[in-house]
Amino acid sequence: MSHENARSTPRPQAFLIGLVGEGVGPSLTPPMHELEGSRHGMNYVYRTIDLAPAEGTTEFLRRLLDSARRLGFTGLNITHPVKQAVIPLLDELADSARAVGAVNTVVFTERGSVGHNTDATGFRAALNDAFGGDRLGRAVLVGAGGAGSAVATALAQHPLDELVIVDQDAARADALAEQVSAIGRAVRTAGPDSLPTELAVADLVVNATPVGMAAHPGTPFDPALLPTGIRVADIVYRPVDTALLQEARTRGIRTMSGLGMAMHQAADAFEIFTGARADRQAMLADLNDLVAAEAAEHALEPHHP
Repeated sequence: MSHENARSTPRPQAFLIGLVGEGVGPSLTPPMHELEGSRHGMNYVYRTIDLAPAEGTTEFLRRLLDSARRLGFTGLNITHPVKQAVIPLLDELADSARAVGAVNTVVFTERGSVGHNTDATGFRAALNDAFGGDRLGRAVLVGAGGAGSAVATALAQHPLDELVIVDQDAARADALAEQVSAIGRAVRTAGPDSLPTELAVADLVVNATPVGMAAHPGTPFDPALLPTGIRVADIVYRPVDTALLQEARTRGIRTMSGLGMAMHQAADAFEIFTGARADRQAMLADLNDLVAAEAAEHALEPHHP
């Protein structure tokens, strides 16, 4: 190829993204983003930045953000345990991050570093996909931790009459209820012992606890408490088919796995980073393939007594 032809050939857009958090090595987010970038003809590189427990300090995060910008990163995804610690280090917060009180996406722009939260937008999109946008009466959220905060924000933005937040830690549940009540929905808290009463007249229950993950098997509450007509959502997607969802389906209850939220939050972040529209159906297919491949690989691993 001549130098003239080489100069006239347009170069594909290039993006360098990082995932910052503890234990992020096995994350499926990097391959999901890279596959979508490839579909768009982009040079899209996504790397994990695994923090040691002692590296979640304000000073370390400040240096990391500065280095990422200097090295030409387009942006970063932020996960546990620094979604809140990163906030004071950013130049600007989008409405999504301000509503949740946490950041999972940072993009470097000409005006500075801007924090977004795509966990809440991702859950709301998945909820609409699974159950539609119809008004709900009572929604019960089990789990008021980091994931619960995003889900609570999304639920408070959905048309519903009442949101009930249930957590073993009453103070944490109360703090989250106070935070999302500003959105304008009726929000209150209840203890785990109240679940039989709360679920009996609920339209939706969401598991936002780690219970159901491979490392935390089981169900977050007794599935026998689920009434006919309720809908059940679980944000866990590894495994996709949690024990809670399996039990609910045996009772003829409609369910929503965590795959949709995982895909939509990644798609929202991709669009923030690139300005291009994500192919969400293709990304969901990719995520299904990645989860299936991971499960198959684990099934082949030797099991020692």
